[in-house]
Amino acid sequence: MTFSIAARCARTGMFGVAITTSSIAVGSRCPHARAGVGAVATQNITDPHLASLVLDSMASGQDATTAITTVTEQRKHIEYRQLTAVDANGNTSHYTGANILGIHAVCGATDCIAAGNLLSSESVPEAICDGFHASPEAHLAERLLQGIEAGLAAGGEEGDIHSAALLVSAEMPYPLVDLRVDWDDRNPLGVMRSLWQAYEPQMLDYLNRAINPSVAPSYGVAGDP
Repeated sequence: MTFSIAARCARTGMFGVAITTSSIAVGSRCPHARAGVGAVATQNITDPHLASLVLDSMASGQDATTAITTVTEQRKHIEYRQLTAVDANGNTSHYTGANILGIHAVCGATDCIAAGNLLSSESVPEAICDGFHASPEAHLAERLLQGIEAGLAAGGEEGDIHSAALLVSAEMPYPLVDLRVDWDDRNPLGVMRSLWQAYEPQMLDYLNRAINPSVAPSYGVAGDP
C-alpha cells in the first residue's frame, strides 16, 4: 500500500524522501530526514520511532546498513516493518520483514533507495530509481518527485493512492521542503506536483525569513506595508 524513495543529493548534501500510499496522512508517519545525517522511510505497518532510531544511529557514526541492523535486530514486531535508509556518504540499506504485505520489492543504489509493498509489480522500485536519476542537476525535491511519479507510471501499488509527502532536509535542523497531501481521492501526486511548483519559487524566501529577515521579501499579504 506504499511506495517511496529516500535519497541524498551528492552535489548539495541534501537528504529527502518522497512517498505515497493508499492510507491517510502518510507524511505524518513515514518520511524522515535529518541535515548532515541521512534520510529514512518507514512503511508497511509503520512504526515511526524506527526512523528516529536509525537516524540517531547514523548520527553516531554508523553507516546505513549497520544502523538498520542495530535497530531491527531482535526488535519486537519487526517482521511487519519495511525500512529504507541513505546515510551521509550515500550508502543505502533496507530491511523487509517476513510479514510485508503483497508484492514487495526494493531497488537500492548509491545515493537512492526505493521500496514498496502491495505493488502492482516488482519493477516499480526500479522505475522510481530510474526517474530519480533522470535529472541529476535538478533540485533534490524535484528529483524525488520525478522518481515517485515514475513509480506511479510503472503501475504503482495495487489500489488507489490517497496521500503523498515530499520532505527535504538541507543545512538547518528543520526541513527545507515539507509538503503533504493528506487525502485526495483523484490524484494526490498531481496535487503534490502543483504544491511543489508553487512552493519552489518561494522556498528560499521562507529560509531567509528564519535566518535573516532583513533580506527576506515582504509577505505580500493584506496589511503588509
